[in-house]
Amino acid sequence: MQTTHAKYHIGQVLRHRKHPFRGVVFDVDAIFSNTEEWYDNIPEDSRPAKDQPFYHLLAENGQSYYVAYVSEQNLVPDETGEPVDHPDLGDLFGDFEDGRYPVTFQLN
Repeated sequence: MQTTHAKYHIGQVLRHRKHPFRGVVFDVDAIFSNTEEWYDNIPEDSRPAKDQPFYHLLAENGQSYYVAYVSEQNLVPDETGEPVDHPDLGDLFGDFEDGRYPVTFQLN
């Protein structure tokens, strides 16, 4: 049995290594748990390994807000100290403080 440890935590602000977006973690999968169709749509030379944590983010870029699903290898902590403006943040988190969002929803 393989044990996986997530590097990042719920409420943390992260940014993508290659693409210009950042977001707040609201869920973590220990290993890839999306569809094969989703995975196959990633260019083969960019596909991340499936045996690592994958993060669900309330994400934003310069044009829009959305939910992103990103492998751990493609994320880094956001060092800007700036809040994220995603409109759904208030449903899950408290106010931005000390570089993170405190959880206000019930965890399983």
